[in-house]
Amino acid sequence: MKVAAIQMVSGISLDANLSEALRLLRQAAASGAELAVLPEYFCFMGHQDADKLLLAEKPGLGTVQDFLADAARDLKIWVVGGTLPMATDDPLHAANASVAYNPKGQAVSRYDKIHLFRYDNGRETYDEANVLVAGDTPTTFDCGARDGQHWRVGQSVCYDLRFGELYRLLAADVLLVPSAFTHTTGQAHWEVLLRARAIENQAYVIASAQGGLHENGRRTWGHSMVIDPWGQVLAMQAEGPGVVLADLNMAELQRVRQQLPALQHRKL
Repeated sequence: MKVAAIQMVSGISLDANLSEALRLLRQAAASGAELAVLPEYFCFMGHQDADKLLLAEKPGLGTVQDFLADAARDLKIWVVGGTLPMATDDPLHAANASVAYNPKGQAVSRYDKIHLFRYDNGRETYDEANVLVAGDTPTTFDCGARDGQHWRVGQSVCYDLRFGELYRLLAADVLLVPSAFTHTTGQAHWEVLLRARAIENQAYVIASAQGGLHENGRRTWGHSMVIDPWGQVLAMQAEGPGVVLADLNMAELQRVRQQLPALQHRKL
């Protein structure tokens, strides 16, 4: 199954972000991708964290969700909408939701980011809990490829990457990590953590990222990539918008798991 990790440098205009996302999704589909994963906050990166509350949508109703459904149906591919703000019972907090759509444009899975990022090095300060509510449910979905092969896909988002226990629970063939890693933390830890998750779970990893200098002044690390179950980077793009393509091979995944049956050797 050919997959695409889509990299963006999202700005403060919802319409401009959706237009760019559609351009990249079309590029992915034209290149043969069956599954395309957009980055975290693909639809909007505002001046302040609270700005995203203005765009929070109710489940199944809203501009961003309609866009994702239409794109998946029109392009006849699986589309995972990075993340978008989803309304909660608290008007001051939204869920950071990653929603997957099948080629019929149907929403088949929603994952709310469980681990909320907090970081303060004296120069940069982030605390997602100020405006976001953490999810609590590890989430997977079944992705049927055109060749009839079925892949168990596990969902995660950005900061989740630092919590290996989540990926053990997912027990998936493919792990998704749509992200907006800061340049500082990404430079230090992004690739090594992604490769570790692939190696220890003997799974493919599709990591779609924000990558560049944004209108709001934030700089993200980028380096969107696809990694195989042996931990090798199959394809990568450092900065700027683009489509990172790679082929997933179920026979290769099974070969790795058979030759080194680490998943069967777990004790805890």
